[in-house]
Amino acid sequence: MDGFLKGKLIVIMGITNERSIAWGCAQEILAQGGKVIATYQNDRIMKSIERFMPKDVDMFECDVSEDENISDLFKDIGDKYGKIDGIIHAIAYADRKSLKAGLINTTREGYELAQSISSYSLIPIARYAKPILSSSSSIMTLTYFGSSRAIPNYNVMGVAKASLEANVRYLAEELGMDGVRVNAISAGAVKTLAVTGIKDHGSLLRESEARTVDKKSVTIKEIGDTAAFLMSDLSAGITGDIIYVDKGVHLI
Repeated sequence: MDGFLKGKLIVIMGITNERSIAWGCAQEILAQGGKVIATYQNDRIMKSIERFMPKDVDMFECDVSEDENISDLFKDIGDKYGKIDGIIHAIAYADRKSLKAGLINTTREGYELAQSISSYSLIPIARYAKPILSSSSSIMTLTYFGSSRAIPNYNVMGVAKASLEANVRYLAEELGMDGVRVNAISAGAVKTLAVTGIKDHGSLLRESEARTVDKKSVTIKEIGDTAAFLMSDLSAGITGDIIYVDKGVHLI
């Protein structure tokens, strides 16, 4: 039986290893019959992910710290494929010093770096992808509960995620007439490379698991299932939203 993403071409930005939420998204999109294009930041990450990446997944290099790289990426994808049907933005970064210092001690440089990579990058991605997005397409990003609550040790990243969520709302309004939906998944805490950069991340993971409704942590597959839905025409009426996939942690 064909999946509900048959014929859809989705660009996924931010797969770094097999524990990445982005990889969970890629697996479920492939399971639903979609085709995936994966981007990577540099040669080191490419070598890490090519070990497990299916052979039919095309990979393109893109460091989102420079707008020119993003422009070149979508020009190259457009030249090869024509139109695409969706983008998953799973990119975030703050330097360790900023994450551990507390927000009050964050430097201007650390603050700007976290905002640039984790939040601003969604805007040029949408801008340069727009000419090759199909008339019913979807852009999705990943956020976290720390955008609206002061989560211990999340610090400058929480501020960046709040900014990212505002970007989602404004881009959704601007791109709606072009048939482009823009949403975010607020994912529960999962042991990923990003989480291990947070001070005392073990306590964060245990606390999050304890607050789920079934006392079991959400998985990258469960997050990926929702991402696949948001990439599909089944989500045609949803835009500008933050979809919680955290097994109810945000309820308490």
